[in-house]
Amino acid sequence: MKDRASRQPSLGTAAPPYTYVVEDCLGLLQVLSDGTVLRFSPPPFPAGAAYDDGRVEWQDAVYDAGNNLGVRMYRPTTRSGAGAAAEHNKKKKLLPVLVYFPGGGFCFGSYSYPKNHALCLRFAAELPAVVCSFDHRLAPEHRLPAAFEDAMAALLWLPGQVLRSPWLAGRADPGRVFVSGTSSGACIAHQMAARFGTAGLRPLEIAGYILLMPYFLSEEATPSELSTPETALLSRERSDRYVRLAMPAGWNKDHPLVNPFGPYSRPSLALAAADVGRVLVVAAECDLVRDKNLEYAQRMKALGKDVHLALFPGQEHAFCANKPLSAPADEVIRLIKRFII
Repeated sequence: MKDRASRQPSLGTAAPPYTYVVEDCLGLLQVLSDGTVLRFSPPPFPAGAAYDDGRVEWQDAVYDAGNNLGVRMYRPTTRSGAGAAAEHNKKKKLLPVLVYFPGGGFCFGSYSYPKNHALCLRFAAELPAVVCSFDHRLAPEHRLPAAFEDAMAALLWLPGQVLRSPWLAGRADPGRVFVSGTSSGACIAHQMAARFGTAGLRPLEIAGYILLMPYFLSEEATPSELSTPETALLSRERSDRYVRLAMPAGWNKDHPLVNPFGPYSRPSLALAAADVGRVLVVAAECDLVRDKNLEYAQRMKALGKDVHLALFPGQEHAFCANKPLSAPADEVIRLIKRFII
């Protein structure tokens, strides 16, 4: 096939139009010069590994037909066997519900991504828990606050499923719901804490929130941002790209949705009087957003919230989602298991 850019126009004619890539997000999303948005499937993960070992069953459903948004629901199998899930089944206990919002800078990511699927399989089997992993609309086609609006719709959809659907009713504990996410998904989890607290989903009760390396930003660069190498999974260049693609027109990194304690936020009104239950914040030492994560935990504690902070030495941004079968991911799962008991 000929390269359109290499063809020479004849005299007296204009050069033929062509498009080129102006934004590229890890090969998963490209924006062309004419505004076209191209999306690509992530690679399979991991090649040949049997992480789906039969301990967990799952199915997909639609929670917002108008926007074609889905959820993948996981539950431990009822067959007998080894492990925590089998012990719960023997005792016929209801399982906690873990709501999970995957990351991706608000620009890409889905429950269907192989790494996210692997992580949620582990959550369901090893916590054990009923896991509901929700998609949301993506930027740049749908800039913020679209993702947060979709997350609210997802949580409002959940009570009817937990109480009445054949898939979840009788297996999920309506009194133990935990809302979680990684990276941008953890930003969503924070905003859901401000919106729903513990009692905003009655008759369900939200027992806590789990924020895994939340993608909190600020226009004022932090030491962890300044020290992040360009080779990092979340480099300054990539982070700035997500901001360009996802923020509402005219906004920067101080938007309240990504800087909850920034100059345009009013967290005291949203959070001070709210009962958000327990909050677990997981931060990574070698992460661009490490300092913002630590600041968030400190500010939440100053508001009187029950915050548990875990800093993982030597790890990069979203390490447990990027490497869901790794030893550090093992420790994150153990940490969450202790937190939700």
